[in-house]
Amino acid sequence: MKGSCPPVRRSRRAGLAAPRNGAAHPKESILKAYDESAIQTLKGLEHIRLRLGMYIGRKGDGSDYMDGIYILLKEVFDNAIDEFISGFGRKVELTVDETSVTCRDYGRGIPLGKLRECVSELNTGGKFNNDVFQFSVGMNGVGTKAVNALSSKFLARSVRDGRFAQVVFERGLLVDQTTGSTDERNGTYVAFTPDDTIFKGYRFRREFVERRVRFSSYLNPGLSIHLNGEVFRSENGLLDLMADEAQFEKIYKPIHHREKDLEICFTHTNRFGEDYFSFVNGQYTGDGGTHLSAFREGVARGLNEFSAKQKFEPDDIREGIVGAIAIRMQDPQFESQTKNKLVSVEVKDLVPRIKQIVVEELNRNPEAARRLVEKVEETQKLRKELNSVKKAARERSKSVSIRIPQLRDCKQHYDAKRQKGLGTEIFIVEGKSAGGTLTLSRDADRQAVFMLRGKPLNTVATKRDVLYKNEELYNLMCALDIGDSVDNLRYERVIIATDADVDGLHIRNLMITYFMRFFDRLVREGRVFILETPLFRVRPSSKKNADQNVYCYNEAERDAAVAAIGKSAEITRFKGLGEVSKDEFKAFIGEAMRLTPVDVSQDRHIQDTINFYMGENSKERKQYILDNLVVNPEDVV
Repeated sequence: MKGSCPPVRRSRRAGLAAPRNGAAHPKESILKAYDESAIQTLKGLEHIRLRLGMYIGRKGDGSDYMDGIYILLKEVFDNAIDEFISGFGRKVELTVDETSVTCRDYGRGIPLGKLRECVSELNTGGKFNNDVFQFSVGMNGVGTKAVNALSSKFLARSVRDGRFAQVVFERGLLVDQTTGSTDERNGTYVAFTPDDTIFKGYRFRREFVERRVRFSSYLNPGLSIHLNGEVFRSENGLLDLMADEAQFEKIYKPIHHREKDLEICFTHTNRFGEDYFSFVNGQYTGDGGTHLSAFREGVARGLNEFSAKQKFEPDDIREGIVGAIAIRMQDPQFESQTKNKLVSVEVKDLVPRIKQIVVEELNRNPEAARRLVEKVEETQKLRKELNSVKKAARERSKSVSIRIPQLRDCKQHYDAKRQKGLGTEIFIVEGKSAGGTLTLSRDADRQAVFMLRGKPLNTVATKRDVLYKNEELYNLMCALDIGDSVDNLRYERVIIATDADVDGLHIRNLMITYFMRFFDRLVREGRVFILETPLFRVRPSSKKNADQNVYCYNEAERDAAVAAIGKSAEITRFKGLGEVSKDEFKAFIGEAMRLTPVDVSQDRHIQDTINFYMGENSKERKQYILDNLVVNPEDVV
């Protein structure tokens, strides 16, 4: 049923029409003259503040791992790591509170006479010189300057052989500069506070900072990183990463190989799909790139050469793999200043090298090699069986209906590659009652509704064929168009909208289990959300003011509304989405919609968590509930 929803036809004449008969364009009276006076030259760090998206990606408030304040932290932290990579200093001290950062390394220290230029003048720094920094993340002479420009206060202090230099800036403007003698150890100290006029309401989250620090420790064995007094240190590199970060039970002991400029590690699990960690010069490349492509291809070729008697499809080899690659190279080329994706073409030469490493490591580890081959053989067999199940499911769906009966689709659809259909979303609701209300309230251009038929199947321990044998799960997969790849997702956001009762919460957990079991990338990429709907409506009891409704999402908001209205307050408790009228619901799924992202980034053992709450261990779960039960006094009669 791929492509069951027709594509949106867009008019070629969309947008403002050209003026006819020489008539003035409607905006001409608003725009000023485009002459020499309109040409501007931004000095110093002004361009960074005006176009910060070029340098740090986005603003944000610190609630997402890729928000701008973490990029600022990374730029400063990377400089300290670069000193260690170059062989200077084995310790970095990092202090992070909710609003500010300090970082102290014990490397060579920035040359004192150029400290001000290195932190304030674009295209200035030592990273352009390969004789000084052989492997460096920083390469454009921008990083620290961006931190300086986007901070309300920025201080840099360098110590070299008994002398120091210090500069202080406020929003990119120099306010103090000093030099002198000191008995401090060589190195660089940087302190900054992000500008709250840019990053409004921001705060650093400990878990995101800790994740970056852990990654850095894996990639730099022997380096001690002190974060707020806690020490992070790794001796086994990516092998430690695999032990700590891989969230599923491993089928065999990870294959690990480390050289000066290349380190790889991989194993297989019984999960679906593939999962990777990739790094360049200590930089986590969340979007992968050419080095990750070389790794994936090299592993597939290596296994096929090792098992010369039979050839496997690359997809069968990669099913269930968890891998990591870290490379060091001179002058890496990234897609953008945020360095999330490597685009250096020469990295493709790694394929034959990685292939040979895989062959050698499999020969050294016969037990791991045996289990790996068995895993791929089993995947190959299941894939062939699954193909026949898929075919039967498609034939069954065609004979029933051309369209998906539970879907009320929207007119626009999401296309990640072309960046079209932004803002589209699909609500997954329980039953026709809630689905009917949502369908009448939604924006039909960009909001779709999928109606579940009661409680869906618990997929915590099921195989992939259940996606095709279970009609409801199959229809949902087709509605989202993720059967072949989650890259085909037809809506930018997937929103689980259930009642605020026990059954609703159970259905919510069943759906999260479904996505984590088969399509966990949707969750990890921030596509799955929970719709928060109001629990209470508070309004004056008099008919005259009955339209002054206050919708409350928790008890605290309810109590505040009651206090504001006074004794005449009338409270209505919503138990289900079907109880909310369509006119009321429009306010809850519009611009003021409250969504909670399904976030598993803080649970490093998410599979164990899902198995505990959704598995067949009912006795242990019951005891856990009894031991941790909290009774609300309001619920006691």
